[in-house]
Amino acid sequence: MQIAAETLLNGLMLGALYALFGLGLSLSVGVMRMINIAHGDLIVVGAYLTSVVMSAAGVGAFTALLVVIPMMFALGWILQITLLNRVVGRDALAPLLLTFGLSIVLQNLLQEIFTADTRSLQAGDLAGLGFNVLGVSIGVLPFLSALGSIALLGATHWLVEHTHFGRQARAVSDDPGTARLVGVNDRRLFGMVTGVIFSMIGVAAVLYALRTPFSPMAGPERLLYSFEAVVLGGLGNIWGTFFGGLVIGVAQLFGAKIASGLGPFFGHLAFLVALLARPQGLFGKAQS
Repeated sequence: MQIAAETLLNGLMLGALYALFGLGLSLSVGVMRMINIAHGDLIVVGAYLTSVVMSAAGVGAFTALLVVIPMMFALGWILQITLLNRVVGRDALAPLLLTFGLSIVLQNLLQEIFTADTRSLQAGDLAGLGFNVLGVSIGVLPFLSALGSIALLGATHWLVEHTHFGRQARAVSDDPGTARLVGVNDRRLFGMVTGVIFSMIGVAAVLYALRTPFSPMAGPERLLYSFEAVVLGGLGNIWGTFFGGLVIGVAQLFGAKIASGLGPFFGHLAFLVALLARPQGLFGKAQS
């Protein structure tokens, strides 16, 4: 019973991280109707950028975020304004092809600069800290990572639902033509949205790299977890992405208990089974 409870809690904490992976992708799909194939590679870019800042400034990972977040925001804004705006709103294939090409470029660029060797971010004293709740052992770093993920999901929900920026984003998502008629500059808005998405990616990158070694080719796996969380929760649904991530994380860790090394397989299997039962996702609306 204790082992099951510990596996469940660790699975939920892992799932919260997967939900954070998918948060930016969910916002991209919900506002711009665009699937970014380079999303996972951008998480890896954020991890490497954090590593460089930590080495150059001699600071910890969370302090480095103060530099990484604005840098990622600027990168996202520039990328959207100069490149991605050319394909947003066109046929669905154009963004997929463009971001697929971007993914390949990023992977090769990272490998050229940093080599194929894996690296990780140092968590310092947090790495070995833990506490017990009713006999269940919980690591401080995974716990803080889960809390950070939930906080960022909540902040994003508030931003989308209760701010002028969010109302503009929802208006453009629902009816771009009408939004433009009432004065919304959708191209500039998309630049801001992508800047926010890249800032989230920066946070996700740090929490990921503190827990798991990364390499230039780690992006596609991050994309897969992100995509599964978004689709399982319901396309464009922020809290749906959260619960989708939880399902995948819990399935992975329980699967690993059944057959060591097959945890990811059981996560993908849970995704497939849930999607067969509810194709629109857990919180998506069925097509009439």
